[in-house]
Amino acid sequence: MLTSEFRLFRLTLMGLSIALSAAVCSPACAFDINAGVTKESGPFDLFKFGFKAYKSGQKEEAVEAYKYAAEKGHTGSRWALANMYADGDGVAQDDFEAFKIYSEIAQQGVEPGSEDTGFFINALLSLANYYKHGIPGSPVKIDLNQARQLYFQVASTFGIPEAQFQLAQMMLSGDGGNRAPQQAKKWLNQARKSGHPGAMSVFGNILFQEGQSARGLALMTAALDRCKPKDCSWMESLQEQAFSVATESDRRAAVSLSHNIATGGD
Repeated sequence: MLTSEFRLFRLTLMGLSIALSAAVCSPACAFDINAGVTKESGPFDLFKFGFKAYKSGQKEEAVEAYKYAAEKGHTGSRWALANMYADGDGVAQDDFEAFKIYSEIAQQGVEPGSEDTGFFINALLSLANYYKHGIPGSPVKIDLNQARQLYFQVASTFGIPEAQFQLAQMMLSGDGGNRAPQQAKKWLNQARKSGHPGAMSVFGNILFQEGQSARGLALMTAALDRCKPKDCSWMESLQEQAFSVATESDRRAAVSLSHNIATGGD
């Protein structure tokens, strides 16, 4: 259900959190008296223990630690636990349980500059994704308007490229509200400047359709060098279709421009 770009964002956030907790747990890292951590320990100690246990493959201990820390209000532990439920990682997959935890994080809010900002952003993106697709067999039904509002919040407040891309897609199709092609172009342009391959591909296709053939084809070509395997097929289709109808002159110009884009040029 999650896009590759969203998964990458979440894994990056997890990596930063793990860096904070590296080398803070004993090598055994078992949830016992020898680890120096119990359910009565402070939430941050439980959080650090949970990450170390997770990295060591002791996911049951990680879940236990996260649950105790979450009960004590630790946002990072709630987030990690929600991810495990969403992915079926160490626990039975339960999207509705993940949804409930993400909702708790979102309702809690975040203070400007808080170290919990990344967790808050991720929770909003996860909720938007659930509202966009719904959760079968649960009270969470498809609500495109709510999904669009959440993507807008993350895109405008935090400038996250994945949210900008998802918002633009909904604006182009009219999902969750009116069609807004010009606003969609604005969000796609912002996201592609941050290197988002999906935004680069869609924005390039729009430019191509508008008559900027070489530049549009260049962006679609450059996107293929950045896309994850799971997402490349639809981008390849757009690029191949444009390439087949482009003039030889535009093709040569696009190849040159795509190299410039790949090296950081606009």
